[in-house]
Amino acid sequence: MKLYQMVIRDVIRRKRQVLFAVIGVIIGTMTVVGIFTIARAGEARMIDQLEKYGPNLTVIPAISNVDMQLGDLSLGTLSVGENYIAEEKLPQIREIADSEIREVMGISDEGDIAIIAPKLYINTKVNGTSVMVVGVEPREEIKIKTWWRVSEGEYLEHTDQALVGAVAAELLGLSSGDRIALNGADITVAGILEETGSDEDYQVFVPLETLQKAFDKEGLISSMDIRALCNACPVVMIADDINNAIPGVRAIAVQQVASAEAEMMGRINRFMLALAGITLAVGLFGVGNTMMRSVNERIKDIGIMRAVGASHNQIMKVFIYQAIIIGIVGGVFGYLAGILLAYALGPVLFGVSSISPVPQYFPLALGLAIGVAVIATVYPAFRAARIKVADSFRSL
Repeated sequence: MKLYQMVIRDVIRRKRQVLFAVIGVIIGTMTVVGIFTIARAGEARMIDQLEKYGPNLTVIPAISNVDMQLGDLSLGTLSVGENYIAEEKLPQIREIADSEIREVMGISDEGDIAIIAPKLYINTKVNGTSVMVVGVEPREEIKIKTWWRVSEGEYLEHTDQALVGAVAAELLGLSSGDRIALNGADITVAGILEETGSDEDYQVFVPLETLQKAFDKEGLISSMDIRALCNACPVVMIADDINNAIPGVRAIAVQQVASAEAEMMGRINRFMLALAGITLAVGLFGVGNTMMRSVNERIKDIGIMRAVGASHNQIMKVFIYQAIIIGIVGGVFGYLAGILLAYALGPVLFGVSSISPVPQYFPLALGLAIGVAVIATVYPAFRAARIKVADSFRSL
């Protein structure tokens, strides 16, 4: 009888013990694959969210709150600082942003690199209803808000046009082609935006210059969004340089806000990986225990093999091959179970609904399962190889 036939026959004969060992390997492999799959989906979600945020930086007026007190009596809070940013600061902000990107990314192009979209917010009434009107630079705004879709009409093309959010259009009873008055300025509704699920649904967008003239805010803006060349660009450095060089403004890096979520996800991933390590250790001991029982039950068979001339290596191979079978079966089913685990826990733990299998993790699952099974079998196999013929007779 050939060696592999002996191994297969022994696996079939001891299928219950082998099944318990396989289950231990499956659980450990499943946990690792599931965590890696969820973590990958979570990272992709964060990158996608950063893209959907549009800007990498937001620049707002540097307004601070001061607590007013008279002795022990609180008189309330006083806001100190300008509510607007002078539009003349925009070229300086662009110079800082573009120079940092050129230096870090090694770009020699002298043209504009960062996308800068200034905004002016005015709370006014349209058709007798209070609404937030936002002045924007149409060409720059659409480059940042790539998720905008016009459901009716067209995008802003002229200075006397408006783009209305989905909810605002419904509340105000507006359709494309309707006319509205903004502080005396006659504006035509060019289009209606698709619903985005954000504050934009309740806002009306008009060209920045038109809104400035209508409300006597020439040269003033409320904020500006900056989109750097890529997510890897030095947005934190750009924000620091803007805050240090230009008084009266405050630059905030969107990635700094997202980093807190990334750090929390990293901690949870590390905790889950620690649990996976413990599970793998349990699986390792389970395989080792199964192999030790197999050695004790097969002392007679091993003695006979030694009597007919089997070498130490051949006896060890019997157990190593059996471990490889356990590892292969455990790795395949552990990978599949890990994907199912990711589908089940992804939305619960990280709010990740777009889980997809990662084929690259299959070799990892297979190698990990086989490695655990083989490592757990080394000592039992070594002990089996040291059994002598006389030991088999004493076991009778």
